[in-house]
Amino acid sequence: MYAAAVLHLNHILGNASGGEMAEKIHRLSHAGSLEKIELSAADTARKRLRVTTDKGTDCAIALNRELSLENGSVLLLEDERAIVVRMLETEWLRIVPADQAAALELGYFVGNLHWRVRFAGEILEIALDGPEQNYLDRLAAHFADGRARRADDE
Repeated sequence: MYAAAVLHLNHILGNASGGEMAEKIHRLSHAGSLEKIELSAADTARKRLRVTTDKGTDCAIALNRELSLENGSVLLLEDERAIVVRMLETEWLRIVPADQAAALELGYFVGNLHWRVRFAGEILEIALDGPEQNYLDRLAAHFADGRARRADDE
């Protein structure tokens, strides 16, 4: 009997929430070709891991010391499949719209980006599936003109 092949992953190609890579990951996800590795925050600090994706691919991760796994780290990106790290504990970006019109516009904007959200009263909470700065950059115009602000800035 032969052991199944182990996929060796030694690089982080980028983050699934950023730019062109986000579009490719989104397309592969809709095609059912996105594999996820779910890790705790403690596991992301490790440089060597043996894990199995949600679709059963056996992976050996070995990263250089200067690299760090984070939510959305893309470890494999091919034409027919991608492997992405997902954190088990979700962090949330909390946003307060200035008024009802701003809330509607913000909801439309966030929905078009397919970001996961939840509501806490008048606060829109956005799941961070990548570096917080990627989300803040996308929301910059809403903050700059006062249509929204971070709830944590109260």
